[in-house]
Amino acid sequence: MKWNLVFLGLLLTFGQLSWGQKGMDIPEYDGKDRVHDLNAKNYKSVMKKYDVMVVYYHEHVGSSKVSQKQFQIEELALEVGFTQKSAKGEGVVGLDEADSIFIFIEDEVIEYDGELAADTLVEFLFDVIEDPVEIIDNVRELKGFHNIEEDIKLVGFFKSQKSEHYHEYEDAAEEFHPHIKFFATFSPKVAKSLDLKLNEVDFYEPFMDEPVVIPGKPYSEKELVEFIEDNDRPTLRKMQPHNMYEIWEDALDGEHIIAFAEEGDPDGFEFLEIVKEVAEDNTDNPNLSIIWIDPDDFPLLVPYWEKTFDIDLSSPQIGVVEVDDAESIWFDMDDGDDMPTVDELEDWLEDVLENKIDPDDDDDDDDDDDDDDDDDDDDDDDDDDDDDDDDEDDDDDDDDDDDDDDDDDDDDDDDDDDDDDDDDDDDIIIIQTLNNGYSKINDQITDTKIL
Repeated sequence: MKWNLVFLGLLLTFGQLSWGQKGMDIPEYDGKDRVHDLNAKNYKSVMKKYDVMVVYYHEHVGSSKVSQKQFQIEELALEVGFTQKSAKGEGVVGLDEADSIFIFIEDEVIEYDGELAADTLVEFLFDVIEDPVEIIDNVRELKGFHNIEEDIKLVGFFKSQKSEHYHEYEDAAEEFHPHIKFFATFSPKVAKSLDLKLNEVDFYEPFMDEPVVIPGKPYSEKELVEFIEDNDRPTLRKMQPHNMYEIWEDALDGEHIIAFAEEGDPDGFEFLEIVKEVAEDNTDNPNLSIIWIDPDDFPLLVPYWEKTFDIDLSSPQIGVVEVDDAESIWFDMDDGDDMPTVDELEDWLEDVLENKIDPDDDDDDDDDDDDDDDDDDDDDDDDDDDDDDDDEDDDDDDDDDDDDDDDDDDDDDDDDDDDDDDDDDDDIIIIQTLNNGYSKINDQITDTKIL
C-alpha cells in the first residue's frame, strides 16, 4: 500500500513537471511571412485577401545597413502589412502622411497613433475587430461598464436592434471606433439603473462618475458626431501606449498640463485622487485639460523625461510643458511627504490658465539673471579699470623724474597689461562659444521628440 502511494506521488510529481514545462512555452515567431510590399499593381489583390490589413506607410528605405536593419526590426514588430512610399501607391491607397500606420477594415480606414510595438498594436487590433457598439444585457455586464473609467464612453437605451434610432447611434459609433467606447441596452431594467429614458444617450468623460445627457433626443448620426467632436477633449485623460502620439499632438495653445503619478504607488495613488477631484470640480471649464501619465506604462521614457524636464519621477509631479521646445515649469512640492490640497492645486492651475505661470516666462527670468550677472561682471571690470587708472596716475606722479629706462619699463608693463586684456577677451569669447554650442546641442535634444 505504501509503495502504491509512493508510485502515485512520483507520477504526480512528473506530471506537474511536464505540465509546468508546457505552461512555460514562450510564443515564438513561426517564420510565416505576413508582410507585403504594397504597390499600385498588387494592392487590390492583397486587400481582397484579408479582412483586416495594417499598412505601415513610410519613406523609402535607404541603402545603408543601419536603415535596412531598422526597417527589418519594424517589419518583425508588425508582421502584418507594409507599403513603400511611391507616387502611384500613395494616390491609389489614399495615404498622404509618411511614417504612419493605417488599418483597413471593411469600408473604414483607422489611423494608429500608438507606439511601434507588436503587443500594443495587436491589442489595438483586437479592439478594432470588435463590434463598434457593445450590448449590456445584465447586471454583470453593467458592472463591467462602470469599471471602465480611463476612456470616453457613451451608453444609450433603445427599443431593439431594429430601431431606427439605434442604427443612427451605431453609425455614429463607427466614426469613432475603437477610440471611444459605445454601449447600448435594450433592457428596461438596465436602463432604469442607468437612469436612461428611451432613445436617450449619456456621455461619460474619463474618471467622471456623473454623465452628461446629450440633448435633443432622438438623435441623428450627424448630431451625435457633432456633440462628440465638441467634447472629445476631456478634463482629465490618461496617456496610454496605443494613443500616446494622438494625445501629445492635441495641445491647448501649444501647451500640456501633465501629471506624473504611479497608480500602484501609495503617494502616486493619493496624488491621482487629488487630481481626479480637481478635474471633477472643473469639468465645465473648456480650457482645462490635464494629461495623466503613469511612468510604469513607459519605463523606457522615464530617463528621457527626467532629463528633459529636470524632475524626479520617483514621486508625483505636475507641470506645464511646451509642446514645441519641451520647456516646462513644475508645481513646487515643498515636502515630498505631504501632497498638495485640492484648493492649492486648483489655485496653481488657475494661475496657469491665466498665464501667470508660463514656461516662457521662466525662460525670460533665466535670461534676466544671466544679464544681471553680465552687468555685475561689467561693473567689476569698470571698478578694476578705475583702480588701475588711479594707480597709473599715482605712478606717473611718483616717476616724473625717472630716466628713459624707467619709461621703457612702463611701456613693457603697458604691453603686458594689453596682453592680459586680450587674454580676458579670449576667455569671454570662449565662454560665449561654449554657451552657444550648448544651446545648439540642447536645441537638437529638445527637437528630437520621443513623444
